[in-house]
Amino acid sequence: MLLLAVETSTPTSSVALLDRDGAVATASLGLPRRHGEFLAPAVVFCLQQAGRTVEDLTGVAVGTGPGLYTGLRVGMAFAQALAQARRLPVVGLPGLDVMGFSARHTAPTVHAAIDARRGQVFWATYQRVPGGVQRDGDLQVGSVDDLVAEIAAGDRPALIQSGLEGDGALDQVAVHLAARVDRPPLAVDLGLLAMPRFVREETVRPGELDAIYLRRADAKIGWQSRGRLQGGTS
Repeated sequence: MLLLAVETSTPTSSVALLDRDGAVATASLGLPRRHGEFLAPAVVFCLQQAGRTVEDLTGVAVGTGPGLYTGLRVGMAFAQALAQARRLPVVGLPGLDVMGFSARHTAPTVHAAIDARRGQVFWATYQRVPGGVQRDGDLQVGSVDDLVAEIAAGDRPALIQSGLEGDGALDQVAVHLAARVDRPPLAVDLGLLAMPRFVREETVRPGELDAIYLRRADAKIGWQSRGRLQGGTS
């Protein structure tokens, strides 16, 4: 089994190749708005480093959001096109779940948060369980103050974040945290989290993937932009 994982829902783009033993090659880029030009060369690089070819791939895992609209759509479109062309099964996972999983050894309770812009954040809460973490409730979107209030009400949780550095409200709640880690959702963590689903054949077809926006305005703005690019009005 050889999986390709693709994550582009934040300014950090990343891809990874994984087999049942773990990661065999990874590549990442921390520059915003470069997702499209990064992905194809990064996949070629990882395949070369692993001594494999695209014909060896057996599945594709991709981050489905929430996150930055353009990067998210670029990553999902790339993963869907590749999987469709190669007739590969797909697993899509939220980036917040990937972040929570990556922090499974950090603290019993973890809040994962991504900058949603417009003065808001996407976040979710996770509890450590044997072998990983379990999400406690739904994915959420709200103000930084909403997140801070939830953190302060807990018992010294950890915060794993992407793009929230230097926020005053978060700095004020640092006393309530067991740890604070800046780590975006990465393809290698996505692949590790998705691997058991491929083993259990809990996959979908490429066209069945749906992006997670949490804000209706994000989807609406995206479709309006698409319509204008094609000469339409909606």
